[in-house]
Amino acid sequence: MWLYLAVLVGLYYLLRWYRERQVVSNLQDKYVFITGCDSGFGNQLARQLDLRGLRVLAACLTEKGAEQLRDRTSDRLETVILDVTKTESIAAATQWVKEHVGDRGLWGLVNNAGVFMPSAPNEWLTKQDFVKILDVNLLGLIEVTLSLLPLVRKARGRVVNVSSCLGRVSLLGGGYSISKYGVEAFSDSLRRELSYFGVKVAVIEPGYFKTGLTRNGRIAQGIQEAWDHASPEVKEIYGEKFPASLMKSTVRLEPSWCKNLSLVTDCMEHALTACHPRTRYSAGWDAKLFYLPVSYMPSFLADAINNWNFPRPAKSL
Repeated sequence: MWLYLAVLVGLYYLLRWYRERQVVSNLQDKYVFITGCDSGFGNQLARQLDLRGLRVLAACLTEKGAEQLRDRTSDRLETVILDVTKTESIAAATQWVKEHVGDRGLWGLVNNAGVFMPSAPNEWLTKQDFVKILDVNLLGLIEVTLSLLPLVRKARGRVVNVSSCLGRVSLLGGGYSISKYGVEAFSDSLRRELSYFGVKVAVIEPGYFKTGLTRNGRIAQGIQEAWDHASPEVKEIYGEKFPASLMKSTVRLEPSWCKNLSLVTDCMEHALTACHPRTRYSAGWDAKLFYLPVSYMPSFLADAINNWNFPRPAKSL
């Protein structure tokens, strides 16, 4: 019996390997629009797809970021300035994309733009701290998607949404995990709706990587800023030593964060170019071996693992 089961499992993975190796034809004629190309995953994906021969339409937040990207790519790649929190900016970018793709439609939409801070215990934050993240990571993603959806449907293309391992398990307060849980839900409903029109939706769930969102002590700086704005009552409950302990626990994890961004961008590229893309991609060993398993654990066990890694407030019970 076990032998038959092992054979069936082996055949399943062999079939999946074969299906996932099949590549879409005429990639050089296909347009892909990527948000958040100033740095990080978006920047590397834009360069990676440009080398592959696709027609990349890269959206950057700043002109400096756009200029630096153009200097490192071929003449095929074109850039546009986009602020995903502004409706007028999204409308202008949508019109720009329409003019470029014409009747071909848009083969790929990669929603990559995102912010991480402020992230801290929820009581330290204000409503505006949550709004700042949700506007970019979730509401901006939704508005960009809805604006470009007719062009993607015309090409029977792909939507690739960048979520996170923290869209499966929430480890720290703030709007980041909330926004990524929202991306997961939006992507699920969108995938089912668009399946009737030949459009495929994939979600990328990276673990921790060294990008512009996390490098140069930005997380520790964000924690300190949130603490500085917390109320006296909250500071008394947590204790003056808590922020330093929290920052120390974060810094202790930094050496394990991956520097190889291609682990993520290869997943994005596969979602755009494979005939049979996956629904979800877990990028990074920490995502595969820690965050994904923890997300399936009973809540009491996941809570215990999380609490073991973080300091206790001064007046905890």
